[in-house]
Amino acid sequence: MLEKSWKVASIIVLAASLAACGSGGGAKQAATGADKGKDTAAPAASSSKYPEKPLGIVAPSGAGGGWDMTARTIAKVLGETKIYEKPVSVENKPGGGGTVFMAEYATKDVKDNYKLFVSSPPILINNIKKEGNTPYGFKDTTPLAQLTKDYGAIAVAANSKYNDLKSLLADMKADPTKLTVAGGSAPGSMDHVVAILPAFKYGIDPKKIKYVSYDGGGEAVTALLGGNADVLGTDASSLDQYVKAGKIKILAVAAPQRLGGSLKDVPTMKEQGVDAEFLIWRGIFGPKEMSADAKKYWDDALKKMVESDQWKKEVQANNWETDYKKSDDFKTYLTQQETQIKDIMTALGMQK
Repeated sequence: MLEKSWKVASIIVLAASLAACGSGGGAKQAATGADKGKDTAAPAASSSKYPEKPLGIVAPSGAGGGWDMTARTIAKVLGETKIYEKPVSVENKPGGGGTVFMAEYATKDVKDNYKLFVSSPPILINNIKKEGNTPYGFKDTTPLAQLTKDYGAIAVAANSKYNDLKSLLADMKADPTKLTVAGGSAPGSMDHVVAILPAFKYGIDPKKIKYVSYDGGGEAVTALLGGNADVLGTDASSLDQYVKAGKIKILAVAAPQRLGGSLKDVPTMKEQGVDAEFLIWRGIFGPKEMSADAKKYWDDALKKMVESDQWKKEVQANNWETDYKKSDDFKTYLTQQETQIKDIMTALGMQK
């Protein structure tokens, strides 16, 4: 029954993720209105003074992981394109796979239009899972846009004896406690699910796998390279630099087909006989009580950003895929996926 529930839930998540896949004049209009500051009879949208000061984007993790890379890419492109004409900074706030930051953001920053943050499925998972969960989730924010999609990956150090997923899983099945699996998020959260999904599909009890969590993908990679972990489960794109440096081997990606760039030769899990896929979206959020003019500004500005040549260049360099959804569509998608992730957590016995 567990396997059946998991299989159904996984298929639903994948299908919904794939299925849910103008101009930025409004953003420029808002900025122009702020610069001119004229007290005229112009329409309210044109007279908005947002934005008037520097912007901060938070990555709720340590440096080097998917959230950090996403936040810094957004800041870079907003600056290069001059879509946001004031300074844009990035701040790392690690702890509990994003739960520490959310506790502060959802209670203290509910009206701060100048503090945004990036997230991915953990904003749903952390609110649903049984252990280490948080009472705060996407409903305590203003979802602004889904930006990209990525896929889970299983990696080992370059000097590991494992060269394919099947040999790793065979040893893990013989003794699930023999190998230490690292991830950049708390137990029951995204990296944990990425790490145990292929094992579960291979017939291994996920509760017996030795999983160690770190504050961000960068710290998890450090643990792998330092010999403190044997296996790493995380998002594929965050491993690109380590693959190019010859420090790690990616045994498989949880994608429907092979990825491009430096990962073009990495086989999928399905190619290796393990029927597992895991899509990772990434998006940007604002405070729950964000003003209407700020939300309108970001709806326009983020659409303009993802259509820019600078954004497309960064997406390709990071092995991401643009999967843009505007604010209202993104909120609808999150509501749907919340139900689907509850099914996954229930199948794993990890729901609260």
